[in-house]
Parts: sequence; structure tokens; C-alpha cells
Amino acid sequence: MRERVPLVLHVLGARPNFVKAAPVVRGLAELDVPQGIIHTGQHYDALMSDVFFADLGLPEPLANLGVGSGSHAKQTAALLTGLEEVVLEHDPGLVVVYGDVNSTLAAILVCAKLGIPTAHVEAGLRSFDRAMPEEVNRVVTDSLADLLFATSPEALSHLAREGVDPAKVHLVGNPMIDSLKAALPRLDAKAVRHRLGLPEHYAVGTLHRPANVDDADAARELVTAVAEVSRQVPVVVPLHPRGRERLAAAGLVTGERLSVIDPLGYIDFLSLVRGAALVVTDSGGVQEETTMLGVPCLTLRANTERPITITHGTNRLVTPAQLPAAAEKALADGAATPSGDLPPLWDGVSGPRIARVLAAWLRGDNLSPAAHTLSVPYQNG
Repeated sequence: MRERVPLVLHVLGARPNFVKAAPVVRGLAELDVPQGIIHTGQHYDALMSDVFFADLGLPEPLANLGVGSGSHAKQTAALLTGLEEVVLEHDPGLVVVYGDVNSTLAAILVCAKLGIPTAHVEAGLRSFDRAMPEEVNRVVTDSLADLLFATSPEALSHLAREGVDPAKVHLVGNPMIDSLKAALPRLDAKAVRHRLGLPEHYAVGTLHRPANVDDADAARELVTAVAEVSRQVPVVVPLHPRGRERLAAAGLVTGERLSVIDPLGYIDFLSLVRGAALVVTDSGGVQEETTMLGVPCLTLRANTERPITITHGTNRLVTPAQLPAAAEKALADGAATPSGDLPPLWDGVSGPRIARVLAAWLRGDNLSPAAHTLSVPYQNG
């Protein structure tokens, strides 16, 4: 019986996955660990996937499953079928998943059934809202993964309360910040602003969460609030394909002070955010990016799995009804400054940190639990 080749497969499906994976892929390459990427095609638009491979320097995927969109059941079923086939074909020693999208859930389930070890990057984040499909994905993924990489200290407590073995958990920092720090020299807000015909003073909106866009009444309330903000400052909305029809029907269309545009690539989007006076979002990753860039962020959600962006950053949770007044205050206050230091281990080297743990695990080395570089207690129970 031949010895298993320690190939690492990264399963990526949506644009945040690519941003988190790129530093890990580079770190493993520096350690000469064999690896490959499986692109599930959950985000299938070229501006939401292909351009990210180019912007982030990711290698061509070994396979693109092209599952596209659909209901959670249909999309997850297609992912399960496609991923089982490709995982069996490549026979990896370890599969790494990222974040909380359906591709992550499907990969964890497939590998658990096949007995293939897995690692989860961004483990332990919790909104404590099971109405969010992503929250279900997070909990299931963390319960099945063999290695869990936490990006913030509070994640350690969440995992401990759920009874996760501390020997599996490693506090490594946030690889999304690695990608952002690496991109900083390439960000050109002025060039993107000129290309889009925006004034010097503008706001950016990103809207796609099911709770905000799937219900017609919620979508109308959201669009009304964004329109009120646009009376204070011109707003540009790079619109995610998800919910586009519903938001357009609710009135989110280009007007005198509101520009609805196609999704942007990674560098262009971050350039736009960096030059913004304000960001209005319902995205998880954007909360982190604005914290790093010091841009005021208003998050249209009742909760966040990233509370560290509020305690250490520039983020504030608001309802649509609160949005216009909150925007007025944020614009009056001007450019934000993170409160004190940035979150722990937002130092730009989380990818190499993760890669070292993965390489050691593949070699069969004994790994010490939780937070190699921080004296943050992991209390189980």
C-alpha cells in the first residue's frame, strides 16, 4: 500500500475565500508543500472570481466545478457531488477550507464522509444568529475540522464553549489582513474614482445579505435608507449579483447621486474603499478591511461575527432606520482612527503562520494547542 502523498487542497468558492487563501498558498509554496486549488464556482462572475486570481497572484485551479448560484439546497447538493469526485481524484493528505460559505460546508461534509483530514481558516467566529445560513456553516465546519485556525481571541472562547479539543485550535491572526497589507502600495483611490466619474467626497455601499435583500419589504426599507444617505454624500454601490433584481425592483438604480455599478476586482474595490468618506455594508470582510484602513463603516446588520471590528476598529452596527443619522454623524466626524492598536496578530504574516502549522501537521509533528504566539487562555468548559 503506497504512502499518501501529503498534497494540500484549498477549496475556494467565493471572493472572500480567495483573499484569505492567497497568503496561506504563498506560505506553503515557500515551504515546498505540494498544493492545489479547487474553485467551486460558487462565485462564477469573472469580476468576482477570475480577476481575484490575477489580483492576488493565485495559481490556476486544478478544477473549476462551476456550480453557480441557486437555493442553499440545490447549490450545496451540486457542491457535494462535484467535490466528492474531485477530492477522490486528487487524493489529498489535507483539505483546507476558508470562511463560512456553502463551499466550505460542502467540503467539510465530503471530507468527513471520506475520512480525509481538514483545516478551517477563520474558525470560531460566531454571530449567535442561527437564522444566518453562514452561522450554521460555521458551527458545522468547526465541529468536523481537524485543525482550526482562529483569527481573533474571542473565537477561542466560542470554540471552548462548544467543546472543541484545544489541541486542534491555533490563534494565528487574520490572513485577509495579510492580503490587504500586501496590496496597499497598489491601491490608487484617485484613479478608480476618476474612472468611475466620482467626486472626491463619496461613500461606498455593498449589499447582498439574504436578510437584507431576499425579502421585498426589507429590500425597500434598505434602498430607502441608502437613498437618504445619497442626499448627504454621493454613493457608489458595486452590486453583488445576489439580490440585484430585488434591489433594482426596490429602486436601487443609478441616479444623480447614486451609482450602481458591476462588481470590482480586489485592487479596484479596495482602492475605492480606501478613498471613501464612509462605507455602508452588510459584508463580514469589509468590516475588517475598513478597520485596517481607518474608514468609517456602518454595518446594516443586527449582529456581527466580527465584534473585534467594533471594539478595536471603525465599525458600528445600524438598522436601516438608523442609517441616515449614523451616516450624518460619521461624515461630520471625518476620517476614523482605530481605537488604540489594531486587533492582535493583524501583522501581515498570518499566512506564513498558518503554513508552518500545516507543514508541521503533515510531517506528523506534535503541535501545541492554541495561540503559539499569544498568551491567550483557551478554557474548555
